[in-house]
Parts: sequence; structure tokens; C-alpha cells
Amino acid sequence: MNRTSRLAGLCLPALLALWALLTCGGAFAQPDASMNAGNGNPNNSANTAAATAPPPTIAELRAQFARIAPSGKGNASVVPGAEDDARKQLAQINEIGVQADKFVAARTGELADLNARLGELGNPPAAGATEDPNITRQRAQLTKERNALDADIRLAKLLAIDVRQRGTDVVSQRRQQFEAELTSRAASPLSGEFWDDLREAWPDDFERLQAIGAALGDGFDQALQPESRTPVIASFIGALLLAWLGVWAAERGLARLATRVLPAGRLRRSLLVIAIVATHVLLVAVAAHGVVEVLKAHAMWDAQARKALQSTAQTLTFMAFIIGLGRGLLATGRPSWRLPAIPDLTAQRLSALPWLVALVAALAWTPAELNALIDASFAAVVTTHVATALLLTALVGTVVYRLKALRADAPDAGLPERPMWVGVLVALIVVLVITIWVLVAFGYVALASFLASQLTWSGIVAAAFYVLFKFADDLFMAVVSSRSASGQRLQKSFGLAPQTLDQAATVLSGLSRVALFFYMLVALAAPLGTGPGEVFQRGGKLGTGVKVGEFQLVPGAILSAVAVAVIGFIVLRVFKRWLSRSYLPSTQFEPGMQSSITTLLGYVGGILVVAFSLSALGIGIERIAWVASALSVGIGFGLQAIVQNFISGLILLAEQPVKVGDWVVLGTTEGDVRRINVRATEIQLGDRSTLIVPNSEFITKTVRNMTLANAEGRVLIRLPMPLTTDAQRVRELILEACRAHEGVLETPAPSLTLEGIENGLLIFQAIAYVPSPRLAGGVRSDLLFTILDALKQADLPLATPTTLVMAAPAPVLPAEPSPAPATPASPLPGTTST
Repeated sequence: MNRTSRLAGLCLPALLALWALLTCGGAFAQPDASMNAGNGNPNNSANTAAATAPPPTIAELRAQFARIAPSGKGNASVVPGAEDDARKQLAQINEIGVQADKFVAARTGELADLNARLGELGNPPAAGATEDPNITRQRAQLTKERNALDADIRLAKLLAIDVRQRGTDVVSQRRQQFEAELTSRAASPLSGEFWDDLREAWPDDFERLQAIGAALGDGFDQALQPESRTPVIASFIGALLLAWLGVWAAERGLARLATRVLPAGRLRRSLLVIAIVATHVLLVAVAAHGVVEVLKAHAMWDAQARKALQSTAQTLTFMAFIIGLGRGLLATGRPSWRLPAIPDLTAQRLSALPWLVALVAALAWTPAELNALIDASFAAVVTTHVATALLLTALVGTVVYRLKALRADAPDAGLPERPMWVGVLVALIVVLVITIWVLVAFGYVALASFLASQLTWSGIVAAAFYVLFKFADDLFMAVVSSRSASGQRLQKSFGLAPQTLDQAATVLSGLSRVALFFYMLVALAAPLGTGPGEVFQRGGKLGTGVKVGEFQLVPGAILSAVAVAVIGFIVLRVFKRWLSRSYLPSTQFEPGMQSSITTLLGYVGGILVVAFSLSALGIGIERIAWVASALSVGIGFGLQAIVQNFISGLILLAEQPVKVGDWVVLGTTEGDVRRINVRATEIQLGDRSTLIVPNSEFITKTVRNMTLANAEGRVLIRLPMPLTTDAQRVRELILEACRAHEGVLETPAPSLTLEGIENGLLIFQAIAYVPSPRLAGGVRSDLLFTILDALKQADLPLATPTTLVMAAPAPVLPAEPSPAPATPASPLPGTTST
């Protein structure tokens, strides 16, 4: 295993830790939701007892479910503690549903075993027939057990349905209550009524604060007694060292480890950010919760004090998450490792921003925790909403102003031009901040507090998922891409093309981004009246599937189908490679037949892989048949040619009238068959170009296969020579030239025939055979050169074609005037004149 794959495996715990802490932060994102952090959490001894206790029976689960009071539907009134009660109730209902599902899953296998054993015993004998009493007794016992178990499973399934219905009712009630709280109007902080209510409620609230302060003081006094002072103080010192020096040392150690283990690249940067965040969270969580456990072990704390300690530890952990995320993204000590494209000067100026965000978030959400602990008055709750809205909007405004000041130095800092969508987003944030202030002024403090908390929480979620998006992209590009070391190993091992690996890396990165985007939406919705456990529960419910028409889209089934397809095609490719390189060459099949078998099995295997993938997706045979029936209509209208070529390709591979490597003549096309695809066949012509011919052409038209029955080629040479030529001498020279050529076969032997006399010329025809028709052209050319030289040396000239030269007629001149008649001379002897 290479270094990239090994560290990619090591990074999964860090990734899970980052996501877990991100979702756990949802409890802090809502002011009222954070009131309940720690409510309903059992102590360690209860957890240990629950872990060792046997699983409850269906009767016990039904009794627990009956003891849960049904929620009143439509009750949207704001009652102190109602949200806490609803959250506890929903947690109890969900736990019962989980236990019921576990019972069904565990007992289903037992029921199948009982049915199988009953099947082995067979049916009861007919009336009047006898049977071994042991078999009869065993069948009766198994039937009794089977019926009881089947009844329990049915009751468990019915209980699961009731649990889901009750949970839906509780969630609906909480949503109505949440909406009522948001739209409720209180006294404006600009009015005297607001301050009068706060002045009247302050003594009671202050008394409750003093009570919890006294409870905490008593607990610390008891913990700092001489017999327990040493371990308590040591735990505080150890927690500080772990949370401060441990984080500092871990950051530098992780950087050195990444440099040694991981190759240079983007994966090293994104993985280091996740490791830094996980280190901050884990170390601070161990330190904070360790101190809490030590304090619990050395002092007696009441319920409120325990909740206060747990809330403090959770707040510190969430602060560590924010600080670690900011430090990992800014990377002020390692500019070359910085994940976002931020100049070094800008990162230095923003280095204090994570600490500010963590501190303000803690200060904004701590009053809500106190309100839950002391059961504060309505005036205190309203004041908390006002303080949260103003404090968080001040934080957002500070961040926006700071970034705007840095943008003013963009030319000097080398910052790129800001995209338009960033400007629009900043404008929307400014408008939202102003809207929150207006809502506070008019008394809609709950809505203002929620919007301010959601705005801050959205920024934290966006920063965290930015890291996760980068990590997912970098991981697949570093592991699967053809440019990576592991990708090159995959390319060599499975014979994959670089383009295929790059496409696979892009697709896997896209799928992971889609899954992360889904969970980002769930995390953004975390403040909407839900807690961390409900975030996972909501994601699990959505993960059970989304019904579109008659088809159920299940994310798990989609991932299973993708995994089956990827693994199936990899196995198919390995099988084809073994078949073509190892097994088939050892058989007596010729190369063309071997290629056809490999291609045909590849098609069959591809169809099986697709069928298995569809089955994993939840599409059964009946649905595939329905799709095929629907496609038949399209085939009847426009896909005849495609189907015809596909069937023709299968016929070519099965009957093999044309094989890979054959030399065929199709009309005016002549060349070698290089590949028979599912739709068309590739023919390489003499000029090295490739002609793609539909497969139906080979089935419906006349095809001349030069190498189907006999792979030998023939060379034909015709020579005209004068009648006076020594025919016997010509025969000897030509046959000698044919025998001397290394490309001419000895069997069948070359031959020379005198075809006859045409136009006063002797016509000689020489025939020689070569191993392949592809060699005929070159051998014919070599033989012609050799024969012409031999005839020239033997003074045996070839016939010269007769050339007729047509002379143009002389031009007709105009006639001259006749001269005057002369005295005729005496005629010559023997002539006659007229």
C-alpha cells in the first residue's frame, strides 16, 4: 500500500471527528436549543449498566412506549421547559424505535432458521398415517417457537410504526412551538416596559443565580478539600497543558508527519487542516471532560451543577472547533500550505479572527444556557434574545468591516478581483444585519436572535464544509487520478486508460460533493429546533429513500449500485485480460476467434454487471421488462437501424463470417478488419485510414473475405512478348525469379502458363502464392523488377505496343489564274494525251 492510500485511510477518523463536532455545534447555534444541552444525559454508571443489561423484550418496549405521555397536537404555546420536555420525549421515542428495529433484525434470522428446520422435518402425515413420535414432538415444539417468534416480530414491526407516528407528532408539535416563539412579539428594548419587566424579574432571577452559584461553590469547596485537592489541582494543570501545549505540539507534529508521509500536493494541505481541527477538538474535549469527571468523582454535585459543568465542557469544545478551523484555514505559520487563496499579509491580519468568533459565540450562547439551568423569567429570556442578536450582529459587522478594509489594500496585497457573487452575498449580509436590528427595535427579539444565530452558524458551517469539499476533491484526485502514483499503479495493473481514471476521479469527487452538500443542508438546518442526534436521525430518515412516483430513490442503494458497477467492471476487465493473454493463447483457436470470444464475453459480462447494478439499485426484473417494453415503442419508430446493427454484430461474433484480422472486400472498400464493435466494424485501409462500416452491411450485402477459408495470397503477372520470343527461355527465367524470392511459397509451387496469342503477341501468365494477401502487392513489385532485369540480360525484349501516328491533312490553297494557251509540243513516245 502506498503512502497516499495509507494516510487516506488514516484520515477517515479525523474526517468523522470534524463532521461530528460540526453537527454537535448545532446545539449551540440555537439560543433556546442550547438550553437543553446535557438534559437527559445519564451518568457514567447508568451508561455502564445499560451497556451490560440484556436487550428489552417487546412487552417491555411496549410498556415503556405506553408510559410516554402523548403530545398534544397543535399546542404551540410558549411554555417554560416545554422544549426540554419535547426533546426528552423525542429521544425516548427514538430509542424505543431503535430497540424495536434491532429486535426485528435479530429475530428475523432466527425465524428463517426455524422455518428451515420445519422444512427439513416435512409436512405432518396424512390422516391415518403413522410417524415417529420424536419427529412429531419436535415438529410441534418448533411450530410453537416459530409462531411465538413470528408474533413477536409482528408486534415489533407494529411498535416501530407507532413509534414513527408518535415521533412525527412530536416533531410537528415542536415545529409549531418553534414557529410560535419566532413570531411572538415582546416589549421593545427601546420602550420603558422592557426595562420595567427586567427590573421586576431581576431579584428572582438573581436569587436563582446565587443558588446555582452557591451549589457550584459548595462543590468546588468539597473538591478542594485536603484529601482531594491534589488530584483536582493536578487535573486542572494537566488540562491546561493538554489544551495549550498539547495543541501547539500536535500542530507542529502533524505538519512534520504530513511532510514525511504524504507526497507534495493538495491532499496534504486539506488533510492537514482536518487533522488540526480534529486535534484541537479531541485534546480540548479530553481536557475539559476529564476535569469534569475528576470534579464529579471528588465532590457531590446537584443536577443543576452537573449540567453547568457539562455545558462548560461542551462550550469549550465548540470553541476549540472554531479556533482549530480558523487556524487550519489561515495557516499563518505555513503560507505554502494554506488551503484558500489568501495572501500572507491578509492571513496575518485575520489571525485573531477565529479567537474572536469563538469568544463571542461563547458569550452569546452562555446566557441561554443559564436561562435553562435556573428556569429564568420571561423577561430574562427576552433580554437574552436581545443580547444574542446584538452581540452576534456586532460580530458579523466586525468581520465584514475587517474584510472590506483588507479589500481596500487589494492592489498592494495582490488580492484578485472580487467575484460579483461575493459582493452580492456581502450586501445580503448587511441587509440581514440591518433587518435584525429593526426586528429588535420592534420587539420581535426571538426572530432577531434566531436570524443572528443562524447567520453566524451558517458562516461556521460554510467554512467547515469548504474544507470537506476540498478534501473530497483532493482525495480522489490523489488516489484515482492518472497523474497520481496510485492512479498509475491502477493503470498498469488493470490496463485502464488515463482518461478513464481521470473521469472516474471526477465522478467520485462529484458524488462525494453531492453527499457532503446534502449533509451541509442538514447541518444548516440544525438550529431549526433540533439537536445533534436529530441531525443524524434526519439524515438517516432521508437516507431511507425518496419516493419518486413508483420508484424509491435510496442513497444507500445508489452507493451500492455504483460500487457494484465499479467492482463489476474492474473484475470484468481483469477477466478479459486474463482470457486474452493467458487462457485463449493456450488453446487451438486462431487469433481472430480469440478476439471474437473475448469481445462477446465482454458484452455478456457488461450486461450482467448492469443487471446486478440495477438490482442493487432496487430495480427488479419486472421493472427492467417494463422499461424494455417501453423502449420497444421507440425501437419501432426510430431505433431499427441501431438494433439491426447490434444484432448483426452479435451474429458476426457468433458465426464469424468476418473475423478480426480478415482481409475483406466490401464494394469498393478493401482492407483489414481491426475491430468488431457492438454497432459497427472498423476496417483499416491501405492508406492507414480507418473506415467504420455498420455491422448490417456484412449481413445484408455481398462480402468478399480474402482470408476466410485460405489465408494465402496470390500474385498474378501477365507479360505480352513478340511471336519470335523463345518461350521456353522465358518460362525458365520467370520461374527461377519466383523460386528465388523469399516471400513466395514453395507449396503450392509457382507456375507459368502461355495463355495464347493476342494481336500477334505471346501472352505469358505467371502465378505465385504468398503467405498472406497483404504481401501480394509487395511481392508482385519485387518479381516484376527481377523478371524485367532477367529478360533484359537475356536479350528477350517485351512487345512494344503499336503506335499509330495520324498526320494532319495539308491545307488546301486557293487556285491561281490559268496562263495563256501555248503551242503544244510534240507528244512523247508511248504516251497519250487527252
